[in-house]
Amino acid sequence: MATPSGWRRDGNLPNELTSFVGRTRLLATLRQRLGRHRLVTVTGIGGVGKSRTALRIAHLMRSQFKDGVWFADLARLQDSGMVRHTITAALGIADQSSRSADETLIEWLGDREILLIIDTCEHLVDACAELFEELLSNAGGLTILATSRQSLNARGEHTIAIPPLAVPGDTPGEDVFTNEAVQLFAARASAVVPNFVLDEHNIGPVSELCRRLDGIPLAIELAAVRMRALSVEQILGLLADRFSLLAGASRTALPRHQTLRAAIGWSHELCEPAERLLWARLSVFAGDFELDAARYVCSGENLPAEDVMDLISSLVEKSILLSDGTPSGHRYRLIDTLRQYGEEWLEKLGETDRVRRKHRDYYLQLAKRSEDAWSGARQVYWYVRMRHEHDNVRVALDHCLRDPAEVQEGLKLLSSLWFMWVACGLAREGRLYLEKTLELAPQPSAERCKALWVLSYVHSAQGNIAGAVDAAEKCSSDAVRVGDSGAVILATKMLGTAAFLQGDLQKASALLGVAVEFHKSGRELNPGLLPSIVELSMVLLMQNDPAEAETLLRDCIAVCTQRGELWLRSYAIYALASVCQGMGRVSEAMDNAREALRLKRYFHDVLGIGLAIEVVARQALDAGQPGLAALLMGGGQANWRTFGMPQMNSPFFNSEHDRCVKECKRVLGEEEFEEAFAQGRRLNLDELIELALGGDPDDPATQRR
Repeated sequence: MATPSGWRRDGNLPNELTSFVGRTRLLATLRQRLGRHRLVTVTGIGGVGKSRTALRIAHLMRSQFKDGVWFADLARLQDSGMVRHTITAALGIADQSSRSADETLIEWLGDREILLIIDTCEHLVDACAELFEELLSNAGGLTILATSRQSLNARGEHTIAIPPLAVPGDTPGEDVFTNEAVQLFAARASAVVPNFVLDEHNIGPVSELCRRLDGIPLAIELAAVRMRALSVEQILGLLADRFSLLAGASRTALPRHQTLRAAIGWSHELCEPAERLLWARLSVFAGDFELDAARYVCSGENLPAEDVMDLISSLVEKSILLSDGTPSGHRYRLIDTLRQYGEEWLEKLGETDRVRRKHRDYYLQLAKRSEDAWSGARQVYWYVRMRHEHDNVRVALDHCLRDPAEVQEGLKLLSSLWFMWVACGLAREGRLYLEKTLELAPQPSAERCKALWVLSYVHSAQGNIAGAVDAAEKCSSDAVRVGDSGAVILATKMLGTAAFLQGDLQKASALLGVAVEFHKSGRELNPGLLPSIVELSMVLLMQNDPAEAETLLRDCIAVCTQRGELWLRSYAIYALASVCQGMGRVSEAMDNAREALRLKRYFHDVLGIGLAIEVVARQALDAGQPGLAALLMGGGQANWRTFGMPQMNSPFFNSEHDRCVKECKRVLGEEEFEEAFAQGRRLNLDELIELALGGDPDDPATQRR
């Protein structure tokens, strides 16, 4: 099964959705600069092609960076404090620990050879400059290519200004048919009108059109789309009228940014009123969005929901919207310059707050649906779906944080997505949002109680046991005050989890036992019953009662199998592997551990993967493969440091790890162990999983020597 894109060694570059025309000299210059300098910023006005050029050079150079080319978009980010986290998330780093984002990012980059594309930095210049200087100072294999409308003024920065395309007449003696601006118009025009060709009849008006558009790629592309309904001469006439209206008849008096705005405004004017209204309302979305979201958020006064599909199709045809198929369905996106234009119109219409609230409502409803369905057969679908909706969830949360009246809705959204923060590798982000939102809502309420036990769960996943206990105790206290018995039990479960991780087995057994009994007759499998059963079984194993632990786990696995639940099923199978190992059933233990690992690959559950790798390593040792065990532990520790606190900072898991290390050293010898351990540390997560799932018994590195 394919792993999530953030785990790929070669990076996460978006696909190029259109052909790249011209810019040969610029691309050669960029390639040369990136070969000599580690921080290059391409600058230029909106619509000049900064992002597109950066993406093209990234695809051309990806083979030169052995650890991949990675892309992070900051366009919709408003909080400068989230720049580090956004880049961390783009790199696929799912840090479960409570360490600073700086420490995590620097450690992950290490000596990796990476090209990092950071798109749209102009509104976060200071934060970007500070971060880039810090990263480049600490990660010797890192190169950064940034796009911005202005220089970052960072140490070591080299800027390349991207000019508009040369237009006919700029280069004396040039063959006008080979002019880059003309070629771009021809390429885009032929995409919408397949029989369009440049010839002696239309080259004159096309050349004049490109001159009037000042060679700005976005303006040229918007004009080319009009070829569906208009001739080049008609487009030129309409455009001339539009420019005269906006800025006077003199072309020489038109600043380039005014030319772009005029071209966008002209495209806007040529849209039907309903298309313009939809364009404005769609500007509230971040990244991409689905049709159902557009229908819900954008329909209403003057725009019936049943018309949205046809209007979206029209905006796609007019190159206002981009369209792309994904595993979770077809999605649409406004490019940043057109989104900003739409935002301005939405503000002029006086609809900004209303549409943002509808956007928030849609993603709150989606979060609740995903939470309700999480323990069922479509768990993988909801994982993929909510990862796709990640940018829009952030926008909805930011809206809630800006308005005190919306904070309770923010708590609902955050706590409904508990599985995103705990199960899908986004613990750090969840903690940041939960702490910030809880600070704005200090009064006890059912919403605050739920957010507190979610925060406790996140802290446990990060290995911050003190934080987990504090949040759970606050939850319990508030729940008693507001009469929320369900939150009291969940707080009890979270305190039991903390006690288990601390090694307080008697307390853990009592608290988790209460949670299991309370939830047995209910429908809440996650995060109540199933995690409680798995954790209680681990406590029983630690108390030397593997038979009772096995009974609990097999019942848990049966419930999960019946419901189609995979995430907790993988933990139950992982725990069963430890039980089988403790009972001397080594072969069965290995089979279970690997099955747990296979299931975990459906999710970005780096915490569970780290735990499963440790179990496979211990079983490899018991099976007479200490070399494989050393490799796995080395890779496991390297990835633990990237994704969280090693062994969740738990005395039990740490003692098991230390015992395995000690035995491996005894069998292999200190020097051979350290060599294998160091070799394992060089494996990325995907390679480590592959090794754990089927280390070659004929490979000398996996044999007892």
